[in-house]
Amino acid sequence: MRIWRELAYTLTLPLLAGVGLVHLVVVLLSAVASAYVVGLPVLALCVLGARRLGAVNRGLAGRLAGVRVAAPEPFRPGRGLVNRLGSALGDVTGWRALVHAFARLPAAVLAVAVAAGSWGFGLVLLACPLWWRTSAIPVLTPGGWPGALLMSAAGAVLLLVAPWAVHVALAPERLLARTLLGPAPGQARIRALEETRALAVNDAAAVLRRVERDLHDGTAARLVALAMSIGMAREELAAADDPVRLDRARTLLDGAHRNAKETLSELTDLIRGIHPPALDKGLEVALATLAARGPLPVDLDADLPDRPSPAIETIAFFCTTELLANVAKHSGARRAAVRVRAEDGLLRLRVWDDGEGGAVVGAGSGLRGLTDRVRVVDGELVIHSPAGGPTVVTVDLPLHSRTEQACAS
Repeated sequence: MRIWRELAYTLTLPLLAGVGLVHLVVVLLSAVASAYVVGLPVLALCVLGARRLGAVNRGLAGRLAGVRVAAPEPFRPGRGLVNRLGSALGDVTGWRALVHAFARLPAAVLAVAVAAGSWGFGLVLLACPLWWRTSAIPVLTPGGWPGALLMSAAGAVLLLVAPWAVHVALAPERLLARTLLGPAPGQARIRALEETRALAVNDAAAVLRRVERDLHDGTAARLVALAMSIGMAREELAAADDPVRLDRARTLLDGAHRNAKETLSELTDLIRGIHPPALDKGLEVALATLAARGPLPVDLDADLPDRPSPAIETIAFFCTTELLANVAKHSGARRAAVRVRAEDGLLRLRVWDDGEGGAVVGAGSGLRGLTDRVRVVDGELVIHSPAGGPTVVTVDLPLHSRTEQACAS
């Protein structure tokens, strides 16, 4: 239960705070000794030790206090003794853990005092009928059974309030853990950029593989068949005086013509899949074209006074395409709706359907790929799809990607 976990966490605070205080003293002594060079290795070891202590504090805060803090980047030592020493001395995570060890002292004192005052004093008052005759403390001498029972009732009330008091008293400790034991703001942004860069590279590679596969398996094969049909027709036309061979040539040319039309249609679809021409006229026009061509009735409500950047328009269009395809294939819906608005610097796309619901990311419906594509531009995809429906998918995208904003500035 949360009550006992938080109480256990509070009871560990004196030990953890004491270890942190000793560590701080060693760090200060090492910093003073660093003027004589010999203290630098000790200081570096203290910084790395603080990183380990921060990991312990982060683990206990997660298990007992309910504070979920992301783990910071692992320590990456440089090559060579000097570079290793410099990496340790410049470890931001270790220094943040040292700051946490110092800043948590008053927070730990507050939490322990509240726990001792509420739980400890509450238990003492609750047991007042057992010891009030032997009490030598005037304040804890009720003077008779009625007073003892009254103090016991006050102790019961205090014990009822104790869990909430401890929970509130741990608020500074939880705040410090979230602020100082996780990744530094710059590190978190760097990690997010690395992840989105990897997603962008993987998405581009997937698109190239899909285009290559479509060209190789579809268009290229049809063009080969077209060339063979035309070649065979030329051979048949060489003997045009033979009616049978002339009819065979006509059949081959008819097949080649039909094959050419199908190849042109495939190329058109492929080009539209890379960049829909309708997007040149704006996202609203492209979505209207998409809604008109869909297999289900789609109610479109789009209002974009400020046109998003081309990259955002492309992502929004393909998200809508994939979501409407999921509606047609998996939901059993009879109708769908698409709403697009520009709100607070965001492009908010909402796709609704009256299907069976139960859509989740990673269930094979393509939503995982959409989530990754949206994350590339710091967007977010949220699904609300209870069993029985309806399903509502909300996609929030910045009106302008960070790259385009940086280029504009």
